[in-house]
Amino acid sequence: MSKTLTEIALQLKDVDKKVQLIYAFNGGGKTRLSREFKKLVEADSNGDASNDDAEHSALSQKHILYYSAFTEDLFYWDNDLSGDEERKLKIHPNSFTNWVFDEQGHDQNVIANFQQYTDNKLTPRFNPEYTVKDGNDKEITIKAFSEVTFSLERGGDETSENLKISKGEESNFIWSVFNTLLDQVISILNVVEPGERETDQFHLVPTLPRGNAYGAY
Repeated sequence: MSKTLTEIALQLKDVDKKVQLIYAFNGGGKTRLSREFKKLVEADSNGDASNDDAEHSALSQKHILYYSAFTEDLFYWDNDLSGDEERKLKIHPNSFTNWVFDEQGHDQNVIANFQQYTDNKLTPRFNPEYTVKDGNDKEITIKAFSEVTFSLERGGDETSENLKISKGEESNFIWSVFNTLLDQVISILNVVEPGERETDQFHLVPTLPRGNAYGAY
């Protein structure tokens, strides 16, 4: 008899292992399973958050960090269909990229991770904050680190700007952002005593013995 996604998620949550590997073909339900797992962990953790959480980043209220199709949907392309010149990857407002870029300034680490997986001449560039005018001549503020453009250094002075990177390169870039967050979270949670950690942003993420984060995967 096959198990439901909720039953599988419960089994995963109750197993005392540092790493669990799940393999399934596309359409097998991995993303749906991650959502079920997230709901179980958050249900068990209700009431753990302090009343001070509202004063911290939204990440401080999370009990689990996960990468899935929902993570990739935070990033979307503006292909500049009218001018075909200023192609950029945009980022929906969210807590994890805000922490990586705005709060911790890890943009150079993201670039280094991305180039390690792709090409050291393929360079992401993040936007500074700027203003534009809408159709009603009203100024709109575009937040820093909400847009990414890509260039390719070809040798000498030749550079290709505003490239539309491949889907594989895009996935590598998004993973590089999340991986930078994950590295930092694990480093923080590996400090066993919560009072000695550099931040309490991730104090609700559960850990395995010896400080290894299982809530982050």
